Amino acid sequence: MSQTDSAFVELLADTRHSAVHLELRDSYGIGEEAMEFNRWRDGWRPEPGPDTWWGDFHTWVRDATARGIAFRRARIVSEPVSPYIAYEHACTYQNIAAGESVRWLPRRKASDLALPGNDFWLFDERVIIWNHFTGEGGSAGPEVDERADVAKFCGSAFESVWERATPHEDFRI
Repeated sequence: MSQTDSAFVELLADTRHSAVHLELRDSYGIGEEAMEFNRWRDGWRPEPGPDTWWGDFHTWVRDATARGIAFRRARIVSEPVSPYIAYEHACTYQNIAAGESVRWLPRRKASDLALPGNDFWLFDERVIIWNHFTGEGGSAGPEVDERADVAKFCGSAFESVWERATPHEDFRI
């Protein structure tokens, strides 16, 4: 289990109400996900049945939503979208099947929003996991942040994006 996964699982275990995730990048290059993206670019598509793609993350989300945790993910994307965002869009049905709600916001519609400098998870509006990345999109390690004022800022930023964003089922790339 990676350092990011470990921090996520530990915080999720203590979460009582909500987990929100804001994604700001147009490309990621994280380990196994990068390999799958390269296969996708070469024409591979995941099978619709969960037995072929279900992973630990999906189980964590499913189990948390079963105990009442609301999972929401918002993605701010450039248009036209990058090949990586097209891949994410094509595979988002997996997040939804696990229990997440996902919305998309074109970057042009986010210009007047106050946003943090990094992707993050926010648990129960009180604890943040900053997802830091290298210039190539690889993980540069997570950072747990419990500052109340920063959590409030992240919650406000997420809600402003969520309010403007388009639900996954209506977002066309």
